[in-house]
Amino acid sequence: MPALRPYHRDLSYSYAPGFFPCMEALKKRPDSVSRVLVHSKAESSDILPELLALCRERSIRVETADRALARISQKDNVFAAAVFAKQEHPLQKDSNHLVLYHPGDKGNLGTILRTALGFQFLNMAVILPAADLHDPQVVRASMGALFSMRVQSFTCFEDYHAAYPEHALYPFMLQASIPLDEAAANAVSPFALIMGNEGAGLPAEYLTLGQPVRIPHNPAIDSLNLAVAASIGMYAFSKKHNI
Repeated sequence: MPALRPYHRDLSYSYAPGFFPCMEALKKRPDSVSRVLVHSKAESSDILPELLALCRERSIRVETADRALARISQKDNVFAAAVFAKQEHPLQKDSNHLVLYHPGDKGNLGTILRTALGFQFLNMAVILPAADLHDPQVVRASMGALFSMRVQSFTCFEDYHAAYPEHALYPFMLQASIPLDEAAANAVSPFALIMGNEGAGLPAEYLTLGQPVRIPHNPAIDSLNLAVAASIGMYAFSKKHNI
C-alpha cells in the first residue's frame, strides 16, 4: 500500500486517532476505512482483541506503525488509528439540523459533534470557511461521533438555505429578543439551530432571519463558549420536542 503522509487538508484521507474513535470508524463507517495502525505497546490493551476481530471480519489491513502514530497524534499515548476516506453526506430533509457558521476551533468542532450525537441532532451543516472537519484533532475530540453523523459543508449560508428551504431558522444571537425556553417551546419542525463563529458570532443581518434566540446568562460574562452554547441550545430544543 502507498506510504501514509502527514495529515493535510488537501488529502483525500484522514486519521481517527485513539482506540475509541478507531472503533467507531470500524463499526459505523467500515467501508471508509482502508487500514488500521496499532502501536507495538498496544498488546496490553483490553480493546485490542475486539479491534483486531473487527478488522479481520471486514478484511481491513492492520499495521504496526509506532512512528506514524506519533506523527498523526503528536503524542506518545495514542496506540491505534484508523485511516479513513473523507466523506460528506447530504442532510436529511425531514430532520432537524444544527448549522455552524464559520466555526474556527478544532476542539469546539469535535466537542459539538459529540454533543450533537448525544442530543440526536444527527444532521449538521458547516458554513465555510471553517476548521477542517476531518482533521485528526477534530475526529478525536468528537470521540468518533463524526462517523455517526451526516455532515455537509456549504460555501455560504445561502447555499444551505436554498438546499433546505423548509427548515424554520433559529439563529442564536446576543441581541435576540426571544429567550431560549420560549423559542424552544414554540419551535416548528423541522428546524435549524444556527450558531455563529467563536469570536464574531453571527452577522447582524441574521437578526432578520427566522426567529433569533438568546441564551439568558449573568451579565458578568459577555458570551458563552460556542460548544457550551450549542450544547445548551440543542438540549433545550431536544427536551421540548422529545428528540
